[in-house]
Amino acid sequence: MKGSGRLTPQQIADTLRERIRAGVLRVGERLPTQAELAEEFGVERGTVRQALRVLQGDGLLSNVSKGSPPRVAEPGPAREEPQPTMVALAPRLTDAFAAPHVRIDAVCLTAQSLIPALGEPLRLIHDGRLRPERIDVRILLPSRDINLAFPVSVDAGSDEDAVHQRWLAMRNAQGQVLQYNLQALRGTHDIDVHVAFRALPFTPPAKLYLLNGAEALYAYYMVTRRAEPTESGTLEMYDTLGSESLLFSFEKRTGRRDAAFVEQSQKWFDALWETITTDLTLS
Repeated sequence: MKGSGRLTPQQIADTLRERIRAGVLRVGERLPTQAELAEEFGVERGTVRQALRVLQGDGLLSNVSKGSPPRVAEPGPAREEPQPTMVALAPRLTDAFAAPHVRIDAVCLTAQSLIPALGEPLRLIHDGRLRPERIDVRILLPSRDINLAFPVSVDAGSDEDAVHQRWLAMRNAQGQVLQYNLQALRGTHDIDVHVAFRALPFTPPAKLYLLNGAEALYAYYMVTRRAEPTESGTLEMYDTLGSESLLFSFEKRTGRRDAAFVEQSQKWFDALWETITTDLTLS
């Protein structure tokens, strides 16, 4: 409530939203006029217009204007069910690489999921079916100097160095492969490519991919116990199967809620990149 005691545009939008969800206002049905709504809620027409724009941004109304009353919009296409990263990431990256300026930001434990996912857009570039002019990739990975939350040895204090060195070798090798595959496009296709890494001072509990500032893909790292055979025996560790983590998609175009998630995720990434992270050398 404002200081005057009158309803805010958001409160009016919430009331109308509940009427739409409850079926009081049905798909295709016109809302009351702005004058009628203003009288019902005891506010000015400008307040009503702001509330209607909020609902339009959420995809619930169509034809919002100063003319005839808007209609309750048809439901948008159903969102795809979350899929494992190994399945969902490649087509999302392929769509992102259709833009003239490709911008990929990622927070992850290693680049394990990114390398195979980039295979399809790179193939399409080599086939001449995708032609980006510039590619900017920024990746945040855990620092080699921290005690990781995972992967870690099952027995505290036992084989910790071996587990850490195994992860570090994977982090460096995968990052170098990713960097090489992308930067090779400079010579083969004259694409302006920039790939940068920075080191996180903590273990990320989830992975995040930001695509062209328009979509955020988010997946939790599920920690599990697993064994890794080595030349000297078997490493028992708590680790993650990142490629199997379910990837949830949030797109700006879907509505205000998803747009807010994408924007806040981008701000969070930028803040980490510019403040508490440090230079990372893949060696």
